[in-house]
Amino acid sequence: MTDKRILVTGGTGFIGRVLCPNLLEAGYEVDVLSRQKPEDVRAICGRVTPIRHLTGLGERPGYDAVVNLAGEGIAEKRWTEPRKQVLRDSRIALTRELVSALLSHEKLPHVMVSGSAVGYYGAQGEAIVTEKSAPNDEFSHRLCADWEKAASPLTDQGVRVCYSRTGVVAGSGGGFLERMVLPFKLGLGGRIGNGSQYMPWVHRQDVVNAILWMLSEESASGPYNVVSPNPVTNRTFTRTLADVLGRPALFPVPATVLKLALGEMSRLLLTGQRATPERLEQEGFRFTWPELKPALKEALGK
Repeated sequence: MTDKRILVTGGTGFIGRVLCPNLLEAGYEVDVLSRQKPEDVRAICGRVTPIRHLTGLGERPGYDAVVNLAGEGIAEKRWTEPRKQVLRDSRIALTRELVSALLSHEKLPHVMVSGSAVGYYGAQGEAIVTEKSAPNDEFSHRLCADWEKAASPLTDQGVRVCYSRTGVVAGSGGGFLERMVLPFKLGLGGRIGNGSQYMPWVHRQDVVNAILWMLSEESASGPYNVVSPNPVTNRTFTRTLADVLGRPALFPVPATVLKLALGEMSRLLLTGQRATPERLEQEGFRFTWPELKPALKEALGK
């Protein structure tokens, strides 16, 4: 596979920083689109070729594959109208520009794996959610639906496009887990709201492995729920996390407090999806970390 060239957007992010070394190991030549300094990109991603702007793609010889993971962190700031626009631009506008740049190239990629999230389905209560489930129309659904739609013109040109509808990603050195751990270490952790909402968690290495699988599996296309086959409620998640850390989980965060503090964004924490990776499992993908407790232990170095 040494002659295969791949472009990664979001390569310095929480998933990308693990994906890029895996791609290099698999024999890809890796270009990373990033606004960061080239030396910083290489320090994070390894022996990659940094590209600062989309205009730089015209100077490259074309790509066999593309992984599009770029996007501002959805849970980092309150969802004001300007923030919502930033979230849309960093996903949808960038994907449109990326697709336009790729379509202008003489050589089209064979495959593109484009980012999405199980937020596509919106709040789903206790219903089991597969790729066939009808979405609940709310901001997270519209964001993900438009993000996926932005990549679809490649399909019309014969490119095999997969959408990685990723869940809540657990891994070391960042992500939501890092933010959750501190209150627990201080003995202040606990469930969120009544704790009955489902958390469609997934270990970061399984996300990376699923992306590698989509790239190499010639029959793979369309949306995939990239989540553990064992979704749990927030109550179970917080109890398990407390157990792994050896700390109590005594201090629930009331829903009313979250709504006051976070506004509409509180829906990310107070609602959820009992999402399952139906298509991945049916088509032969195997999870390395299907169970929550071992996954958390690995992610937290326990």
